[in-house]
Amino acid sequence: MTPSQRLRALAWITVAACASACFGGKRHYQEVRNLGSDTMLEVAGAWAEAYDKLTDHIVVSVSGGGSGTGIAAMIVGKIDLANSSRKLKKEELARARSNGSDPIEHHVGYDGIAIYVHKDNPLRSITMAQLKALFGDGGELQRWSQLGVDLGPKDDHIVFVSRQNNSGTYEYFRDAVLGGNRGRFKLECRNMNGSKDVVEVCGKVRGAIGYSGLAYANPSVRVVPVQRGPDDGAITPSDDTIISGEYPIARPLFMYTNGQPRGATKEYLDWIKGDAGQRVLRDHGYPPLRKLD
Repeated sequence: MTPSQRLRALAWITVAACASACFGGKRHYQEVRNLGSDTMLEVAGAWAEAYDKLTDHIVVSVSGGGSGTGIAAMIVGKIDLANSSRKLKKEELARARSNGSDPIEHHVGYDGIAIYVHKDNPLRSITMAQLKALFGDGGELQRWSQLGVDLGPKDDHIVFVSRQNNSGTYEYFRDAVLGGNRGRFKLECRNMNGSKDVVEVCGKVRGAIGYSGLAYANPSVRVVPVQRGPDDGAITPSDDTIISGEYPIARPLFMYTNGQPRGATKEYLDWIKGDAGQRVLRDHGYPPLRKLD
């Protein structure tokens, strides 16, 4: 079973358990509906599983679909918690207020956007300017030989791997690397549905380069250190370099609620932001809110 299938199964199992117990009259369960960012999908599932072992009155259902999907569902009251790897947009806030909703932001952790290449790619580091020239519309970098990397003639052409445009990771990378809302990606970018999909392509295609959450690293790829400028040191994403702000492509992770959380939702959020929840986050490859023992 894939991680996404496991999470969907978890969602249905928790809901089914709630329904069974409620209709059986044995116990009243409260469900916390959690949906949104694909970057946060696996850790959201891990949080839900860990929390399920600690409580017998709250169940958490988890789904992905992207930050925008989660925020839209939160605005219309379909869910309790929207996972988002970006801040709420002005137009989303306006839509929420016109709908009578009051989105409240909760900072729950950090994520480093790692630059991935195939494990056989010897690229030692890359600058922010080179990333813009690689992924940005009109960027002149199209071949590995332009970066001093010899992958042979067959794999010299660079394969650019990106995310689809409803992804918070896509929007953050565009803003941080390509110059904000006016930045445009190259048309030849392969736009993948999920964070894991980006890494899988980079692990299979020798000439590929992509960006995705640090937590999705695996032995088939290499994470390339990033330089702010040509004279700056190359920084590898890690808990320390992300929390300190040294790594240049890092961002906070959020959950949004409609109004201040109450009841089961507040209990769950408080646990996530506490040391126990933050250890789950750290154990799944994401930098926590603070250094932990």
